[in-house]
Amino acid sequence: MGRALIIGCGGVAGVVIHKCCQNSDVFEEIMIASRTKSKCDAIKEKLDGTTATKIRTAKVDADNVDELCALIDEYKPDIVMNIALPYQDLTIMDACLKCGVNYMDTANYEPEDTDDPEWRAIYEKRCKDEGFTAYFDYSWQWAYKKKFEDAGLTALLGSGFDPGVTQAYCAYAQKHLFDEIDTIDILDCNGGDHGYPFATNFNPEINLREVSAPGSYWENGHWVEIPAMSIKREYDFDQVGHKDMYLLHHEEIESLAKNIPGVQRIRFFMTFGQSYLTHMKCLENVGMLSTTPIEFEGHQIVPIQFLKALLPDPATLGPRTKGKTNIGCIFTGKKDGKEKTAYIYNVCDHEECYREVGSQAISYTTGVPAMIGAAMLLTGKWNKPGVYTVEEFDPDPYMEALNKWGLPWQINDKPVLVD
Repeated sequence: MGRALIIGCGGVAGVVIHKCCQNSDVFEEIMIASRTKSKCDAIKEKLDGTTATKIRTAKVDADNVDELCALIDEYKPDIVMNIALPYQDLTIMDACLKCGVNYMDTANYEPEDTDDPEWRAIYEKRCKDEGFTAYFDYSWQWAYKKKFEDAGLTALLGSGFDPGVTQAYCAYAQKHLFDEIDTIDILDCNGGDHGYPFATNFNPEINLREVSAPGSYWENGHWVEIPAMSIKREYDFDQVGHKDMYLLHHEEIESLAKNIPGVQRIRFFMTFGQSYLTHMKCLENVGMLSTTPIEFEGHQIVPIQFLKALLPDPATLGPRTKGKTNIGCIFTGKKDGKEKTAYIYNVCDHEECYREVGSQAISYTTGVPAMIGAAMLLTGKWNKPGVYTVEEFDPDPYMEALNKWGLPWQINDKPVLVD
């Protein structure tokens, strides 16, 4: 049916590639491209002969629009799947506009250099105007909306799990379960154990930035910001058990507040063990989470990037990780004039993911929805020019595909609510 250019070759991209190759009716051809072509070649060699999907590989610098355009013009994909870093969202969107091809990603834009004066001025104005200080937000990509509309192209933002699947859950709840949604609590529980004293389950630089930032939530039409990790709750997760979870800022809150009419409050919680928090606080206290370059023995280094080089690569955690994840959304609201609650969620097993695609569940739960989002565009099930997040499309084909491709969901009509 179509061909996809997949940019990136880390842990999530590995899952995306495997799942595209399982869905050969839609993904007839794929090209895997990254800075390190040998990684792309290794995945191609592993999958050749196991799939009807034709696989090619290439080297590309995703920070270079001209280089991206040369590759797009040569390969002529029907969609570009950005499975690289959020830093590269805008350059890849620029290349897609220049070359006339649809775009999708799994996480919204944030800058690599948070000290850049031009970016900083825009960021500080946004902090004042909007009321939250996280480095990542949708404004940079939403600014491309008219450009994509005028070009007749679609850009799908954030088709991972959270963001992504959680937004599909919200759209499904709005369409089928509720007449009015009052509150949404997004719960992200990783009950897995990889055996390391300290490691992150996805890109360490992105993960540690997110977790160490102030938390925030949407309530009664405005943002409420709190000190990092200052709101803690305990929750009993199906098939995982009791876990401590902490309120974080997360990008889908921003789009859901815009797209779910009348919602009064949206919060995001993620589970962390005490060992993780202790290590992170220590690293933060000594400056290792800083994005500001320092000079060391005549070289400029960024502390958090140096830390990333020291930590285990998330792509290597698969064979070590045991346990399950539980990610979903708890809703309160009204249906037919009566108060109603619902909890839509997925449980994913780390060891089962590894047996299927050689990855732990964190990469799996992001990679499967990335494939599904691209398939929605390739098949024309989602097709309108502009820049959109997942909840702005019909959730039904996406939700059906989640059940088919490895992330089955269930609904609890009487969940325990988070106070």
